[in-house]
Amino acid sequence: MPVDELEAWLRLLLTPGVGRVQARHLLAAARSPQAVFELSHAALQALGLERCAAALAARPAELDGQLRATLEWLEGGGDRFVFTLGDAGYPPQLLDIDDPPLLLYAMGALARRWAAGEHGGLPMLAVVGSRNPTPQGQRHAQQFAHALAQAGVCIVSGLALGIDGAAHQGAMQAGGSTVAVVGTGLDRVYPRQHLALARQMLDQGAIVSEFAIGAPPLTHHFPQRNRILAGLAQATLVVEANLQSGSLITARLAAEQGKEVMAIPGSIDSPQSRGCHQLIVQGARLVGGVADVLQALGDLGATRCADAAAAADRPGQQPGSALPPGRSDDGPLLQALGFEPVGLDALQARCGWPTERLQARLLELELEGALGRLPGGLFQRVV
Repeated sequence: MPVDELEAWLRLLLTPGVGRVQARHLLAAARSPQAVFELSHAALQALGLERCAAALAARPAELDGQLRATLEWLEGGGDRFVFTLGDAGYPPQLLDIDDPPLLLYAMGALARRWAAGEHGGLPMLAVVGSRNPTPQGQRHAQQFAHALAQAGVCIVSGLALGIDGAAHQGAMQAGGSTVAVVGTGLDRVYPRQHLALARQMLDQGAIVSEFAIGAPPLTHHFPQRNRILAGLAQATLVVEANLQSGSLITARLAAEQGKEVMAIPGSIDSPQSRGCHQLIVQGARLVGGVADVLQALGDLGATRCADAAAAADRPGQQPGSALPPGRSDDGPLLQALGFEPVGLDALQARCGWPTERLQARLLELELEGALGRLPGGLFQRVV
């Protein structure tokens, strides 16, 4: 993109009082960002935007710094791009949403393919959920993403802690593609715990954002980015979510965009399952295994997924999810654990083991990855 064009896009976005809706109206009338700043007062009046005339005439004080930062980022090495609404690299599915981003910053191998105009091939699924999942939810996210990536699905998520990170990791472990839609500028990684994960993703997918270089992780950025997350994908799968989860925003936006929404049910006693249960009551597809997701994507026209659906394994049978070798006495203990959080006293009452023996084996099972330890002294089986 020529520097003067990039400057005009940034100026439009930085102009006070001009939001994304007004900017699209201006672009529709002027046909280019440069021409927006040449519109007459009469033309602005005809658009009902005469109040923006003074702001459009003034050069934003932060424009030069923003332009310099963006150019330095683009020249920083690797696959880095800024896509505008009219670019061949702009994901076409985002043009179908009500509020497409005017600029989309993107980096990674998949972004390089977009820049070459290659947008087809892989169905895309948004996988979202709690930042504080149960061990079972974390495992489901990773297993589902792993199996779906093996079936040729690109996993889209938000790089957050919890379900998002597990979904990205599962897709990469399967050698598949994954896209992160983030709430900061692409010169930083948030949360910092996912720095290594983000770097790895650049080789197998893309990281995208509508936020300018240098933008910090402000609270309102994350609900705003969710429309892009939902817009990129053909469908959205919610793994775990409480009733206040931002994942429900993504699900709502997906439904408003006419996309399929799916949810994995959980224990009626788990707060982290209540959001999923609410979605199911509202009409989301109940998912009991990978085959259900593949079938849904097949119904949406992803033939590769339709072919894979019949052979898909259930989550407990996905690679890496087999029971640990354990001992012959694990059967009664794992059965006593069930799949809901349980305290030590209740577990001891169920299996009748002496406290010392029970605590020792619980620790061993935790180290083997067969159960997780929850706040409040609770345990939960994860295999």
